[in-house]
Amino acid sequence: MGRPKSWRYCRQPLLNNLVASTALSFMASGFSVVFTLLDPVPHSLWAAYHVFGLLSCGQGLCTVILTLTAAACAKTTPELYHMSFVMAVASIFSTAFCAVRGGLWLINRRSSSNNER
Repeated sequence: MGRPKSWRYCRQPLLNNLVASTALSFMASGFSVVFTLLDPVPHSLWAAYHVFGLLSCGQGLCTVILTLTAAACAKTTPELYHMSFVMAVASIFSTAFCAVRGGLWLINRRSSSNNER
């Protein structure tokens, strides 16, 4: 048995990638609910949240790579390709936002530790 020979077939696993992205979105919703319900957040939950952030960043990187290499899918499965493209752009903006915010946090932390000395 080989791959399907339909003309509406995309070689890149864009659908699998979007399913994984949807699962991560549900997990993000769960983290938001848990963080609003718990006032002192346990360190294990913070650690799980950071692991989730790394997984989410990796998922975004995979989305960008798969979308860039799936130009032929724009003709065979345009809805899937366009949704993947939108998710890739959102991932790029999200990663840039987190990088800028993390950089500002490090600068602020460094300047406050210098002021304490």
